[in-house]
Amino acid sequence: MTRTSPAATPVTALVLHGGAGVLADRSYDVEIAHLRNLAEEGRAALAAGADALDVVCDMVRAMEISGLYVAGKGSAPNRAGRYELDAAVMDGRGRRAGAVSALEGFLSPVDAARAVMDHTPHVLLAGAGAAHFAREHGLAAVRDPDGYYMSAAAPDSRAIPTGTVGAVALDASGALAAATSTGGTLNKVWGRVGDTPIIGSGTWADERAAVSCTGQGEFFMRANAAADVSARVRYAGSDLDAAVQGALDDVGALGGEGGIIAVDASGAVSARYNSPGMKHAIVHPGGRITAGVK
Repeated sequence: MTRTSPAATPVTALVLHGGAGVLADRSYDVEIAHLRNLAEEGRAALAAGADALDVVCDMVRAMEISGLYVAGKGSAPNRAGRYELDAAVMDGRGRRAGAVSALEGFLSPVDAARAVMDHTPHVLLAGAGAAHFAREHGLAAVRDPDGYYMSAAAPDSRAIPTGTVGAVALDASGALAAATSTGGTLNKVWGRVGDTPIIGSGTWADERAAVSCTGQGEFFMRANAAADVSARVRYAGSDLDAAVQGALDDVGALGGEGGIIAVDASGAVSARYNSPGMKHAIVHPGGRITAGVK
């Protein structure tokens, strides 16, 4: 009689971030509890066979509507008093991507980015054109911006204060995906766009790795940090954690701070930062969850 070995349990993994940079004089217990709960939901979805792209979009949408982070409802106005939001998604299968920048008036920028990917041949829509597209596709609108958004432009001594959310996942089929959303740097100039919606800079997914960045976006753009993680794996033979650290070191060498989360095709995960902490949660291969700011 021929015996067949039981099929190996598929490896899944998920990493979330709620933004790099924390203040020493306040507690982040609410945010960490929220991230842990999302990680539990994401773990259950992946275990049930959910698609990585759907999971990362669900995770980021939940962070956008929570009001707990500088993204979606938690965004702050720019210097002109306007709420301009950025988001991006990327599917490692075929490197499909969608993004919006300087989007005003919609509850979930990540949903708009997903719609760009799914319903246009384009990658990035901006400003009024992005808003027109979101209306055409029936995305939920913000009716009263002054009554909806949670954050005022908080004082921050850094030249580029930060705030972003993101998620990366590996699903049971082996697919990788990433999603990132931000209200942008606090007190930003009208029209400023950071790294989040720039594919390769703040968001990336291919057959090797899925990556989401948070921090001072100008430096992440100059380093093309998200795609650099995968390039280090591909060309230098780095393991994922070393690739993330290398990309982050490059950002730091330019004078920038922030963090990078990533997962690779084997299920390895990484969450590194050179800022004073990063709100994050990780579903490790095997299902163990860790969460914190350090």
